[in-house]
Amino acid sequence: MTHARVRIGVLALALVAGLAATPAATAAAPGQAAEASTVEEQRLDRAAPQEILRRSGFDTVAPRFGRSLDAARSYAQAERLVVRQGGQLWRRAVDRAQGRGPAGGDLSRDDDRPLYWARLGMTREVRTWEPRFALTDGQRRALLARLEEGSRGQNALRYPHGRGVKRILLTGFDPFTLDRDVRISNPSGASALALDGTTIRTARGPARVETAVFPVRWQDFADGTVERTLRRRLGRVDLFTTVSQGRVGRFDVERTNGAWRGGFPDNENVSRTGTVPVADPASQPQWTSTTLPYRAIVAADTGRFPVYDNTAVTEIPAGGTEPVVRPGGPTPGSAARAGGGGDYLSNEIAYRATLLRDRLGLHAALPGGHVHTPVLEFGTGNTDPAAGAVTDPGFVRNRLDIIAQVRSILRTAVDAG
Repeated sequence: MTHARVRIGVLALALVAGLAATPAATAAAPGQAAEASTVEEQRLDRAAPQEILRRSGFDTVAPRFGRSLDAARSYAQAERLVVRQGGQLWRRAVDRAQGRGPAGGDLSRDDDRPLYWARLGMTREVRTWEPRFALTDGQRRALLARLEEGSRGQNALRYPHGRGVKRILLTGFDPFTLDRDVRISNPSGASALALDGTTIRTARGPARVETAVFPVRWQDFADGTVERTLRRRLGRVDLFTTVSQGRVGRFDVERTNGAWRGGFPDNENVSRTGTVPVADPASQPQWTSTTLPYRAIVAADTGRFPVYDNTAVTEIPAGGTEPVVRPGGPTPGSAARAGGGGDYLSNEIAYRATLLRDRLGLHAALPGGHVHTPVLEFGTGNTDPAAGAVTDPGFVRNRLDIIAQVRSILRTAVDAG
């Protein structure tokens, strides 16, 4: 999921002092909606998202949630409801992806899109809710934040006790570039659902995988969503990798991450250009690097797609004024303009996670970095979004192969030690 790569195919600390600007304390009168639906939520009304929800059984999630929300008599009740049903949505999506419980329809179980669209239905319910009691703008935003956290698995990263099990943390992303094709699925998100809570058998013993999914929104990253989720976990895991969709027909292990936002529009059609905003910018490096065992990963037979050690970056050299592509990585004193993973949110999550690793003093001890999956392509003949086919056998096969190869890459990384 990269800006630079989106142009040729598709795209993938802030130890922030505060979570966000102080919310306004103005209370909405009972029965008054405080906000309109977002750009992202408005896409829900298109035919393809509705079909995806219907064919997975997730079409009942938001209406049922809305009815429960309307019955809340206080903010405390509403908060408990949001926390409970947000977590239930994540668990339901994970269970469906891993073959537990009813499929709810004929859509392939490995599909990440029902979770994405059902979550947006729920956030729209909260955003447009007209409660029977006064609700401040800050309280509404807090409910939305709790819903996002729970429905993305960000507060459910739990590992078994003891020393006999390796601990892996993996993150994925929502679908994106939806105005180009609203049917899009993101194999990194699908991998997160398929692998969450699973155990991988490795040469070094069992490895437990825990996962979370992140939004494709610049502001959430500036507000510290990555650091809030990962900071308490990185010191307790044996390996981590952020994952996103990258280039056509290949996996990439991104060697270097850059401190630059390139401005490609996010899922709210918002652009941001400039240095990645983090806490303590005076000590902020222009570059961070992977500590994943990239040589072992590239050399291993992990699946159908080739895997590359991607060392290229784009920089403004020390003393220079114009960006230069460096195939072998950055030069001393240069300013970042794109990491190996580009200048979009896949590069940014890799930069933030590895910067957090380094600021926690774990660079030498903790393998971690970013992996780009291949672009998830529809099958032959299903290339026209206007035709409306939300899935096909080739599409499902490609996603399953990518998920299987992500699992194999994790096994290889643990084996490499």
